[in-house]
Amino acid sequence: MSDERDTHELPTPSLWPIGFAIGVACVLVGLVVSVPVLIVGAAIAIVFGILWIRDLFTTRPAPAAPGPAVAPEPRTATVADLAAPVDRATFLSAATIGVGGLIGAAVTLPVLGFAVLPSFEGDRVKTHDVNLGPITNFPEGEFVIATFMDDPDEGEVSRRTAFIRNNGRTDAGVPSFTTIYSRCVHLGCPVQPNGPIDESAKKDVNGVELRPVLAASFGCPCHGGLYDSEGNRFAGPPVRSLDRFEFSIKNGDLILGRTFSVGHVEGTGAKAQISRYYKAFPGVHVDGVERILYPIPTPGSTG
Repeated sequence: MSDERDTHELPTPSLWPIGFAIGVACVLVGLVVSVPVLIVGAAIAIVFGILWIRDLFTTRPAPAAPGPAVAPEPRTATVADLAAPVDRATFLSAATIGVGGLIGAAVTLPVLGFAVLPSFEGDRVKTHDVNLGPITNFPEGEFVIATFMDDPDEGEVSRRTAFIRNNGRTDAGVPSFTTIYSRCVHLGCPVQPNGPIDESAKKDVNGVELRPVLAASFGCPCHGGLYDSEGNRFAGPPVRSLDRFEFSIKNGDLILGRTFSVGHVEGTGAKAQISRYYKAFPGVHVDGVERILYPIPTPGSTG
């Protein structure tokens, strides 16, 4: 009587899953570090994923009758083989991988979105134009602290502060203003003017509070950051100059627009040459050798 037993052929070891995992890891790293790394990782994941799936559907010969061991020759599946019914072991293997992939995506993608997407959205500090009133409210050569709400519908959470100085006119006859944003570019703490504030001259113009100040420099009381009168980093941990507001003159009024980041300012007042960059988060370099550590720019105004 013949001894017939069920034979289950175990799948041969494969390197395709390892390559696929490496590709996925490169994609995750690329989302944070560099777009080229992301593209290379996606290509690796796709190639190894296809090879992995192809390997699952590769047809292997049935077990040979007892006798001298002969090494079977693997045969690549044809179109007809793929159209044939799939055996239970292959189906369960593919279904397990598919369900595992869906569960992994459901768990990973939301977390990845919260972690990575803010880097692409940028620092939404300014979204609305703000009218600071007539330019006559800003004496030439003096700083004025302007406090306003970026979006009145949002209330106090949108309150911003700018240090405004009327620089007179440029050589081309265009009005010039220094419009410094009050957030430290180290960690975003509020920067204070280093000089006396004339509270008695405070005025309110259409909801904008204006207070004259004799500011020769600006300082961050949190971590000791120090900036000169143009917003250039003078001492402490900040990595660049203070951010600035775009501005325009409409019907004799000073209008503040979006914010942008500044690498360095050469010169002063109306003759200042500003190295202007996209709006970057605090702590991010925008120029110099250190810039290569921050390859993903945050959207915003560009110069």
